[in-house]
Amino acid sequence: MPSSYSITHKGRHYPFGNLRTLMAKASPKRSADELAGLAAESEVERALAQRCLAEIPLQRFLDEPLIPPESDEVSQLILDRHDTEAFAPIRNLSVGEFREWLLSHPGDPSSLAWGITPEMAAAVSKIMRNQDLIAVAKRCRVVTRFRNTLGLDGRLSTRLQPNHPTDDMRGIAATILDGLLYGSGDAVIGINPATDHLGNVGRLIHLMSDLIEKYSIPTQSCVLSHVTTTMELIQKGYPVDLVFQSIAGTEAANKSFGVDLALLGEAKTMAESLGRGTLGQNIMYFETGQGSALSANAHHGVDAQTLEARAYAVAREFSPLLVNTVVGFIGPEYLYDAKQIIRAGLEDHFCGKLLGLPMGCDVCYTNHAEADQNDMDNLLTLLGVAGCNYIMGIPGCDDIMLAYQSTSFHDALYVREVLGKRPAPEFEIWLEEMGLFKDNRRLLNHPQRSQMIQNFTDQIQGSH
Repeated sequence: MPSSYSITHKGRHYPFGNLRTLMAKASPKRSADELAGLAAESEVERALAQRCLAEIPLQRFLDEPLIPPESDEVSQLILDRHDTEAFAPIRNLSVGEFREWLLSHPGDPSSLAWGITPEMAAAVSKIMRNQDLIAVAKRCRVVTRFRNTLGLDGRLSTRLQPNHPTDDMRGIAATILDGLLYGSGDAVIGINPATDHLGNVGRLIHLMSDLIEKYSIPTQSCVLSHVTTTMELIQKGYPVDLVFQSIAGTEAANKSFGVDLALLGEAKTMAESLGRGTLGQNIMYFETGQGSALSANAHHGVDAQTLEARAYAVAREFSPLLVNTVVGFIGPEYLYDAKQIIRAGLEDHFCGKLLGLPMGCDVCYTNHAEADQNDMDNLLTLLGVAGCNYIMGIPGCDDIMLAYQSTSFHDALYVREVLGKRPAPEFEIWLEEMGLFKDNRRLLNHPQRSQMIQNFTDQIQGSH
């Protein structure tokens, strides 16, 4: 084991200073770390940093926190929640040995979840090839429940995302109908509101609640407003299913989102008191993404991917139904091209699953990134093989409100067909009962389907 964070190669000494610097230098290339001045200066330095990192004992991440716990509540949470008994099977391993253990040890690695810190997960991911990330994540099975069962083996769910640039109720309802006809929406029907105004968010909540109740759809709804808006609506008696919040991997970054751990805990308690889940009480929905802490100047000199993994420590504290990385949403300043987006998506999914989270991924890119929809097809397929819990479903891949490109309703049909995946079991039964699907295939002509479309249309034109 190295006594210091340095290595000599061909007569040249490469010092890495400390564990934080070593982690950053060992990260696969991405523009966020280059922007922050943390990245390796060459592929040689990156490879040597990875070699040095592979020899670091896992125990070192407990002994030398990257961000001091006395100044960061996320660091304190990580140390407080670390389970020494769960850690015991791997406590004497180095990062490199942990990689070998993950690849060769039978069973579900997420059984160790509370014995693994986010920094350990991030470290081992940095020395893994894409196929390693896929192979290990595929064995991690994380199942959650609210009104249906998500994350079962052989299942791939979708978030039906009916965003509208003016929050027009008829436009949103029409998109919900479109998505349901393609078998989308078992993970959640989730709207990003164009405005976080209390009355507007309340109308959206009622719209989805009414539709889910009228058609007995075994799914859940969520308006992705700020957590404080949702809490106020809960107090006013609105039918809130899931509580959403974007989160990050440092206390300061979370404060930039207007949240801390105590506030998230209060929101969870409030939502649980409504008792709206029929199969379970996983009621939180979190979104993350590499680079958010850097955007807030709250990264503490830690690389983007490690900070992303630390956000998962925040998420798992609240037993969420859903977590997803919005992998290419911030843009090329942080993930420059398709290669970086694909790598980041696989890293995030691997780290989240290893830490015991029900990970999904918004397979996406912005229009000024060096990527296109074929690249997203590649990532979508890789994540499907890796056992991703859910993806997004957006009309034509194009979110006209958020102005970015994601995955369409058709994309979910594709990946389910080629990989033999199915929707959540309760949702699959509903699709068949409504005459929309049979044997996991769409029914384009069925009397009950036609009647549902007519009823849905009348409701859109009427009460909403």
